[in-house]
Amino acid sequence: MSEQTQEPGSSAPRRVVVAGAGMAGVQTAVALREQGFTGTVSLIGAEPHQPYDRPPLSKAVLLGKAEGSAFDVDFEALGIELRLGCEVRGLRPGDHELDTEDGPVPYDVLVVATGAEPIRLPGAEGVPGVHLLRTLDDAERLRPVLARRQDIVVVGAGWIGAEFATAAREAGCAVTVVEAAERPLTGALPAEVAAPMAGWYADAGAVLRTHTRVERVEPGTVVLDDGSRLPAGAVVVGIGARPATAWLSGSGIELGTHGEIVADQHLRSSATDVYAVGDCASFPSGRYGERLLVHHWDNALQGPRTVAVNIVGRASGETPAVYDPVPYFWSEQFGRFVQYAGHHAAADTTLWRGDPAGPAWTVCWLRGGRLVALLAVGRPRDLAQGRRLIESGTPMNPALLADPARPLKAATA
Repeated sequence: MSEQTQEPGSSAPRRVVVAGAGMAGVQTAVALREQGFTGTVSLIGAEPHQPYDRPPLSKAVLLGKAEGSAFDVDFEALGIELRLGCEVRGLRPGDHELDTEDGPVPYDVLVVATGAEPIRLPGAEGVPGVHLLRTLDDAERLRPVLARRQDIVVVGAGWIGAEFATAAREAGCAVTVVEAAERPLTGALPAEVAAPMAGWYADAGAVLRTHTRVERVEPGTVVLDDGSRLPAGAVVVGIGARPATAWLSGSGIELGTHGEIVADQHLRSSATDVYAVGDCASFPSGRYGERLLVHHWDNALQGPRTVAVNIVGRASGETPAVYDPVPYFWSEQFGRFVQYAGHHAAADTTLWRGDPAGPAWTVCWLRGGRLVALLAVGRPRDLAQGRRLIESGTPMNPALLADPARPLKAATA
C-alpha cells in the first residue's frame, strides 16, 4: 500500500500539509512538532507575509502602535516548510493531492485551516474608499485613513464594526455606524443584553444608526435607504464572514449550510486523511447538543491541539481525542473589555450581576440550574471562574449568582 493511499492508522503519516497560514494553521504545524511528529510539515498560505495574528489589526496596527503582528515562531528551527503567497485552488482526496497555483502538492494527511473571508457589501466593489478589515494589507491601507482623521462610515455594528469604530474614534475621526438591524450584535446576543451596548457608541462620540440600510456607495458618500447622504472619506464594511471553502467545490467534502466543512468530533472531514480546524469548520458539541461554527481566535488556538494529537496518535491505534471546548472570545470596544464564554442558545434562565448602565456587569445563562454561558463586561474574574464552572457543569444557586459582590465560585448550589 502506497503512503498516499494508506488507511487511517495503518502507518505513521510522513507528510502533513496544512492549507492556511493563519492562527489555526500555524498552531497545527507547531502542535505537530510538540507532539513529536518527525515527518514533513508544510504550511501553505495565500498571503505573502510571514504568518501573523489578526486581533492586533483592529487597533494596534491601525493606530500605528505596531508594524505588524507576526507570530513568534521559528519555523526553520521547527522544520516547518513555509510556502507563502501560494493560493490553494482545489482538492482531490482520491489522489491525496492539494491543487495550488504553484501546482499539485501531495499529502499523507491534509489539515484545512483556510479560515473565513469577509462578506462584501453588494454594489460597493470597486468603489474608491471602500475597505474590508481582515488582512494585514487591509489594516495597512486603513492606517493612513485614520491618520488623516477622515469622516468614516462603518457598515455593520457587530464585533469588528465596534472595534474599528473604537480605533477610529481614538484616532480622532468622525464615525457613523450603520446597522440594518434594530440594535448592535443582532444574532450574537439577545436583545436585552445587546441593548445597553447601543449607548456605548454615543458615549464614545460615534453616531449609531440602526434599522438603516445602505442603498449605495458613491465616491465620498454613502446613500442610505431613507435617502439621507453621509459624507465618507472611507467606508469600512463589517457585515460578517463566511468560511473560506469555495475552493473545495467538486472535492466531495461535505459542507454545511454556511459553507463550512462538516467535521466530526475528532475534527475529521468526510474525506479520508483530511482534517478541518478553525473558522472554516463546524463540529458537534456533546456539551451543548448541537453543531457549532465558531469564528473566534480561541477556537483557532484550541482545535489544532486536538488535530495534532489525533494525527500523531492514529498510527499507534490510540483512541482519537474529542474536541468539545467551551467557546471563548473577547472584544475591546469603547473603553470596555468584553468577554464571553460558552453558548447560550438553549439556556432557560438569564441572570444579571450588576447594573448594565454601569462600567462593569455580567450576564449569566443557565440550563437546568447549571451555567452554560456568560458575558462579562469589565469583570474578568467572573469570566475566569465562570468558564471553569461551565466546564465542570457545577449546579449553581441562582439567588447567590445574582449577587455581584459574591464570587461566582461561591455561588454554587
